[in-house]
Amino acid sequence: MTIAVHQKRAETLLLAAGILPVVTVHTLDQARAVSAALLEGGLPAIELTLRTPVAMEALAMLKRELPDVVVGAGTVLTVAQMQQSIDAGADFLVTPGTPAHMADALAAAPLPVVPGAATPTEMLALYARGFRVCKLFPASAVGGLAMIKGLAGPIPDLKLCPTGGITETTAAEYLEQKNVVCIGGSWMVPGNWIDNGDWDKVRESAAQAAKIVARVRSR
Repeated sequence: MTIAVHQKRAETLLLAAGILPVVTVHTLDQARAVSAALLEGGLPAIELTLRTPVAMEALAMLKRELPDVVVGAGTVLTVAQMQQSIDAGADFLVTPGTPAHMADALAAAPLPVVPGAATPTEMLALYARGFRVCKLFPASAVGGLAMIKGLAGPIPDLKLCPTGGITETTAAEYLEQKNVVCIGGSWMVPGNWIDNGDWDKVRESAAQAAKIVARVRSR
């Protein structure tokens, strides 16, 4: 398949998700429980960060045990991590930033990818390579809503998944932007809830997030 096909799949996947929880776990049990709670709350897709030693094993486990969860490998920093994530069964890949060698590898990847960018120059470089979806990161630190609105004029068909600094309070305003297909956030999966096994809190917060998506999309 061509990059255009995979990018269309990425856009479809992100649109279906609406809000993408950015999840960091330290054990397989945490991965299993938090993913189940998010799914029960109404958020069926996650970005599982590769920031902990157990992350890759957790990704593979989730694909075996919770097939209804769409699992993206996040914080993909190297080509080796990209290949390991593919081998583990990742449904999609997300990077925080995209140097040229990673852009080349992602363009040839056999699944949807969401490359990260923080500036218009980086986004235009990705656009020139055929990418039509990207992760704006760290969103609030690089201009937030003002940045997103500013990009809509010159690059209207580049769809964004802003991530970084977005909260339950600001989520709706981000989702309302015409060039935003999804937002990423960790407010429904804070580290202390995961460490303490507060899965009811995760479930309730996920349900509130799903309601935000439904409310914005119904307008």
